[in-house]
Amino acid sequence: MTVLAAVIAAAVGHPWWLVAVVALAVVAGQLSIGLANDWIDADRDRAVGRSDKPVARGLVAVSTVRTAAFVTAAVAVVVSLFLGPVAALAHVVLVAAGWAYDAGLKRTVWSVAPFVVAFGLLPVVAVAAGGGAWPTWWAIATGAVFGVAIHCTNVLPDLLDDAATGVRGFPHRLGLRGAGTLAFAALVVAAALVLGGQLGGDDPARGAGVVLAVVGAAVVVVLAVVGIRLVFAGRPTRALFRLVIASSLVLVVELGVAGARLVA
Repeated sequence: MTVLAAVIAAAVGHPWWLVAVVALAVVAGQLSIGLANDWIDADRDRAVGRSDKPVARGLVAVSTVRTAAFVTAAVAVVVSLFLGPVAALAHVVLVAAGWAYDAGLKRTVWSVAPFVVAFGLLPVVAVAAGGGAWPTWWAIATGAVFGVAIHCTNVLPDLLDDAATGVRGFPHRLGLRGAGTLAFAALVVAAALVLGGQLGGDDPARGAGVVLAVVGAAVVVVLAVVGIRLVFAGRPTRALFRLVIASSLVLVVELGVAGARLVA
Protein backbone atom coordinates (compact mmCIF):
# COMPACT_ATOMS: atom_id res chain seq x y z
CA MET A 1 0.00 0.00 0.00
CA THR A 2 2.86 2.41 0.81
CA VAL A 3 4.56 1.78 -2.52
CA LEU A 4 1.28 2.26 -4.39
CA ALA A 5 0.62 5.56 -2.61
CA ALA A 6 4.14 6.83 -3.34
CA VAL A 7 3.98 5.82 -7.00
CA ILE A 8 0.64 7.57 -7.51
CA ALA A 9 1.85 10.69 -5.69
CA ALA A 10 4.96 10.83 -7.86
CA ALA A 11 3.02 10.05 -11.04
CA VAL A 12 0.73 13.07 -10.66
CA GLY A 13 3.73 15.37 -10.29
CA HIS A 14 4.00 16.03 -6.56
CA PRO A 15 7.45 17.22 -5.40
CA TRP A 16 9.74 14.61 -3.84
CA TRP A 17 9.25 15.88 -0.30
CA LEU A 18 5.46 15.58 -0.58
CA VAL A 19 5.81 12.07 -1.99
CA ALA A 20 7.96 11.26 1.05
CA VAL A 21 5.34 12.67 3.44
CA VAL A 22 2.62 10.61 1.74
CA ALA A 23 4.75 7.48 2.10
CA LEU A 24 5.55 8.25 5.76
CA ALA A 25 1.89 8.81 6.63
CA VAL A 26 0.78 5.62 4.91
CA VAL A 27 3.54 3.44 6.38
CA ALA A 28 2.76 4.74 9.88
CA GLY A 29 -0.91 3.99 9.37
CA GLN A 30 -0.19 0.49 8.10
CA LEU A 31 2.13 -0.19 11.02
CA SER A 32 -0.58 0.86 13.46
CA ILE A 33 -3.13 -1.43 11.79
CA GLY A 34 -0.73 -4.36 11.81
CA LEU A 35 0.26 -3.82 15.43
CA ALA A 36 -3.38 -3.46 16.47
CA ASN A 37 -4.13 -6.75 14.74
CA ASP A 38 -1.33 -8.53 16.64
CA TRP A 39 -2.50 -7.03 19.93
CA ILE A 40 -6.20 -7.80 19.48
CA ASP A 41 -5.58 -11.28 18.04
CA ALA A 42 -2.89 -12.31 20.55
CA ASP A 43 -5.03 -14.96 22.24
CA ARG A 44 -6.30 -16.32 18.93
CA ASP A 45 -2.79 -16.50 17.48
CA ARG A 46 -1.57 -18.39 20.54
CA ALA A 47 -4.48 -20.81 20.27
CA VAL A 48 -3.57 -21.80 16.70
CA GLY A 49 0.19 -21.75 17.30
CA ARG A 50 1.17 -18.86 15.02
CA SER A 51 4.96 -19.18 15.25
CA ASP A 52 5.39 -16.19 12.92
CA LYS A 53 3.85 -13.86 15.50
CA PRO A 54 6.28 -12.62 18.22
CA VAL A 55 3.35 -11.84 20.53
CA ALA A 56 1.94 -15.35 20.18
CA ARG A 57 5.37 -16.79 21.00
CA GLY A 58 5.67 -14.61 24.09
CA LEU A 59 8.68 -12.71 22.74
CA VAL A 60 6.91 -9.36 23.03
CA ALA A 61 4.39 -8.33 25.68
CA VAL A 62 0.85 -7.63 24.51
CA SER A 63 0.92 -4.30 26.36
CA THR A 64 4.01 -3.25 24.41
CA VAL A 65 2.34 -4.00 21.09
CA ARG A 66 -0.84 -2.20 22.18
CA THR A 67 1.15 0.92 23.09
CA ALA A 68 3.06 0.79 19.81
CA ALA A 69 -0.22 0.50 17.90
CA PHE A 70 -1.60 3.68 19.47
CA VAL A 71 1.68 5.56 19.07
CA THR A 72 2.01 4.74 15.37
CA ALA A 73 -1.66 5.63 14.84
CA ALA A 74 -1.00 9.03 16.42
CA VAL A 75 2.06 9.49 14.21
CA ALA A 76 -0.03 8.64 11.15
CA VAL A 77 -2.62 11.27 12.08
CA VAL A 78 -0.03 13.98 12.80
CA VAL A 79 1.89 13.35 9.58
CA SER A 80 -1.38 13.33 7.63
CA LEU A 81 -2.05 16.90 8.72
CA PHE A 82 0.83 18.01 6.49
CA LEU A 83 -0.97 16.60 3.44
CA GLY A 84 -3.81 19.10 3.43
CA PRO A 85 -7.40 18.71 4.68
CA VAL A 86 -8.79 16.40 1.99
CA ALA A 87 -5.87 13.97 1.95
CA ALA A 88 -5.58 14.08 5.75
CA LEU A 89 -9.25 13.25 6.27
CA ALA A 90 -9.09 10.48 3.67
CA HIS A 91 -6.08 8.93 5.38
CA VAL A 92 -7.59 9.12 8.86
CA VAL A 93 -10.69 7.32 7.54
CA LEU A 94 -8.42 4.79 5.82
CA VAL A 95 -6.60 4.00 9.07
CA ALA A 96 -9.87 3.91 11.01
CA ALA A 97 -11.18 1.34 8.52
CA GLY A 98 -8.17 -0.86 9.20
CA TRP A 99 -8.67 -0.59 12.96
CA ALA A 100 -12.38 -1.39 12.55
CA TYR A 101 -11.41 -4.55 10.72
CA ASP A 102 -9.03 -5.54 13.52
CA ALA A 103 -11.55 -4.70 16.22
CA GLY A 104 -14.27 -7.03 14.98
CA LEU A 105 -15.39 -6.55 11.38
CA LYS A 106 -13.03 -9.36 10.32
CA ARG A 107 -15.43 -11.78 12.01
CA THR A 108 -18.49 -10.59 10.07
CA VAL A 109 -19.83 -10.63 6.54
CA TRP A 110 -18.74 -6.97 6.36
CA SER A 111 -15.04 -7.86 6.64
CA VAL A 112 -14.47 -6.80 3.03
CA ALA A 113 -15.79 -3.27 3.64
CA PRO A 114 -12.64 -1.88 5.34
CA PHE A 115 -10.53 -3.07 2.41
CA VAL A 116 -12.85 -1.47 -0.14
CA VAL A 117 -12.82 1.79 1.83
CA ALA A 118 -9.08 1.81 2.53
CA PHE A 119 -7.85 0.95 -0.95
CA GLY A 120 -10.50 3.13 -2.54
CA LEU A 121 -9.33 6.11 -0.50
CA LEU A 122 -5.64 5.53 -1.17
CA PRO A 123 -5.69 7.39 -4.54
CA VAL A 124 -7.44 10.29 -2.78
CA VAL A 125 -4.63 10.46 -0.21
CA ALA A 126 -1.94 10.37 -2.89
CA VAL A 127 -3.51 12.67 -5.50
CA ALA A 128 -5.11 15.24 -3.18
CA ALA A 129 -1.96 15.61 -1.05
CA GLY A 130 -0.74 19.18 -0.79
CA GLY A 131 -4.15 20.58 -1.67
CA GLY A 132 -4.20 18.86 -5.04
CA ALA A 133 -7.20 17.85 -7.12
CA TRP A 134 -9.31 14.73 -6.69
CA PRO A 135 -8.35 11.53 -8.49
CA THR A 136 -10.47 10.23 -11.35
CA TRP A 137 -13.38 7.95 -10.56
CA TRP A 138 -11.66 5.01 -12.20
CA ALA A 139 -8.58 5.40 -10.00
CA ILE A 140 -10.78 5.23 -6.90
CA ALA A 141 -12.73 2.28 -8.32
CA THR A 142 -9.50 0.46 -9.17
CA GLY A 143 -8.32 0.82 -5.59
CA ALA A 144 -11.64 -0.40 -4.21
CA VAL A 145 -11.84 -3.58 -6.29
CA PHE A 146 -8.15 -4.22 -5.66
CA GLY A 147 -8.98 -4.15 -1.95
CA VAL A 148 -11.47 -6.97 -2.53
CA ALA A 149 -8.75 -9.04 -4.20
CA ILE A 150 -6.26 -8.42 -1.41
CA HIS A 151 -8.75 -9.33 1.33
CA CYS A 152 -10.01 -12.52 -0.28
CA THR A 153 -6.57 -13.81 -1.20
CA ASN A 154 -4.90 -12.92 2.09
CA VAL A 155 -7.24 -15.08 4.17
CA LEU A 156 -7.23 -18.17 1.95
CA PRO A 157 -4.23 -19.90 3.61
CA ASP A 158 -5.73 -19.27 7.06
CA LEU A 159 -9.27 -20.55 6.45
CA LEU A 160 -8.92 -23.56 8.77
CA ASP A 161 -7.18 -21.65 11.58
CA ASP A 162 -9.75 -18.88 11.35
CA ALA A 163 -12.65 -21.32 11.47
CA ALA A 164 -11.18 -22.93 14.59
CA THR A 165 -11.22 -19.59 16.41
CA GLY A 166 -14.60 -18.31 15.28
CA VAL A 167 -13.55 -15.97 12.48
CA ARG A 168 -16.13 -16.05 9.67
CA GLY A 169 -15.57 -13.04 7.50
CA PHE A 170 -16.81 -12.43 3.98
CA PRO A 171 -14.27 -14.72 2.22
CA HIS A 172 -14.82 -17.51 4.77
CA ARG A 173 -18.52 -17.57 3.92
CA LEU A 174 -17.73 -17.88 0.22
CA GLY A 175 -15.33 -20.76 0.77
CA LEU A 176 -12.02 -21.44 -0.97
CA ARG A 177 -13.32 -21.54 -4.52
CA GLY A 178 -15.74 -18.68 -4.15
CA ALA A 179 -13.29 -16.34 -2.44
CA GLY A 180 -10.42 -17.28 -4.72
CA THR A 181 -12.47 -16.79 -7.87
CA LEU A 182 -13.75 -13.44 -6.63
CA ALA A 183 -10.21 -12.30 -5.80
CA PHE A 184 -8.88 -12.91 -9.28
CA ALA A 185 -12.04 -11.65 -10.95
CA ALA A 186 -11.54 -8.40 -9.02
CA LEU A 187 -8.00 -8.19 -10.38
CA VAL A 188 -9.31 -8.49 -13.92
CA VAL A 189 -11.86 -5.74 -13.22
CA ALA A 190 -9.06 -3.55 -11.83
CA ALA A 191 -6.98 -4.16 -14.95
CA ALA A 192 -9.96 -3.28 -17.15
CA LEU A 193 -10.53 -0.05 -15.21
CA VAL A 194 -6.90 0.98 -15.58
CA LEU A 195 -6.94 0.10 -19.28
CA GLY A 196 -10.11 2.08 -19.83
CA GLY A 197 -8.71 5.02 -17.89
CA GLN A 198 -5.56 4.97 -20.00
CA LEU A 199 -7.31 4.79 -23.34
CA GLY A 200 -10.32 7.01 -22.60
CA GLY A 201 -10.84 10.55 -21.39
CA ASP A 202 -9.62 13.85 -22.80
CA ASP A 203 -5.96 12.78 -22.93
CA PRO A 204 -5.80 9.11 -23.92
CA ALA A 205 -2.54 7.21 -24.09
CA ARG A 206 -0.86 7.05 -27.48
CA GLY A 207 1.80 4.95 -29.15
CA ALA A 208 3.91 3.05 -26.66
CA GLY A 209 1.49 4.02 -23.90
CA VAL A 210 -1.29 2.08 -25.62
CA VAL A 211 0.94 -0.96 -26.02
CA LEU A 212 1.99 -0.84 -22.36
CA ALA A 213 -1.61 -0.48 -21.20
CA VAL A 214 -2.82 -3.43 -23.28
CA VAL A 215 0.13 -5.66 -22.38
CA GLY A 216 -0.26 -4.84 -18.69
CA ALA A 217 -3.95 -5.75 -18.73
CA ALA A 218 -3.17 -8.98 -20.59
CA VAL A 219 -0.53 -9.96 -18.03
CA VAL A 220 -2.99 -9.44 -15.17
CA VAL A 221 -5.58 -11.59 -16.98
CA VAL A 222 -3.03 -14.39 -17.44
CA LEU A 223 -2.03 -14.24 -13.77
CA ALA A 224 -5.70 -14.33 -12.80
CA VAL A 225 -6.29 -17.44 -14.92
CA VAL A 226 -3.32 -19.15 -13.26
CA GLY A 227 -4.65 -18.14 -9.86
CA ILE A 228 -8.14 -19.49 -10.55
CA ARG A 229 -6.62 -22.79 -11.70
CA LEU A 230 -4.76 -23.06 -8.39
CA VAL A 231 -7.95 -22.23 -6.50
CA PHE A 232 -9.92 -25.00 -8.20
CA ALA A 233 -7.02 -27.38 -7.62
CA GLY A 234 -7.68 -26.84 -3.91
CA ARG A 235 -4.38 -25.20 -3.03
CA PRO A 236 -4.94 -22.33 -0.56
CA THR A 237 -1.24 -21.50 -0.38
CA ARG A 238 0.72 -18.27 -0.23
CA ALA A 239 1.33 -18.75 -3.95
CA LEU A 240 -2.09 -17.22 -4.50
CA PHE A 241 -1.10 -14.14 -2.56
CA ARG A 242 2.14 -13.91 -4.55
CA LEU A 243 0.10 -13.94 -7.76
CA VAL A 244 -1.94 -11.05 -6.41
CA ILE A 245 1.26 -9.20 -5.52
CA ALA A 246 2.62 -9.80 -9.03
CA SER A 247 -0.61 -8.48 -10.51
CA SER A 248 -0.49 -5.49 -8.20
CA LEU A 249 3.03 -4.65 -9.34
CA VAL A 250 1.82 -4.62 -12.94
CA LEU A 251 -1.08 -2.37 -11.99
CA VAL A 252 1.23 -0.08 -10.01
CA VAL A 253 3.44 0.35 -13.07
CA GLU A 254 0.40 1.14 -15.20
CA LEU A 255 -0.90 3.65 -12.67
CA GLY A 256 2.53 5.27 -12.59
CA VAL A 257 2.56 5.57 -16.37
CA ALA A 258 -0.95 7.04 -16.30
CA GLY A 259 0.46 10.15 -14.63
CA ALA A 260 -1.77 13.18 -15.04
CA ARG A 261 -4.63 10.99 -16.29
CA LEU A 262 -5.12 9.97 -12.64
CA VAL A 263 -6.25 13.51 -11.83
CA ALA A 264 -9.92 14.39 -12.31
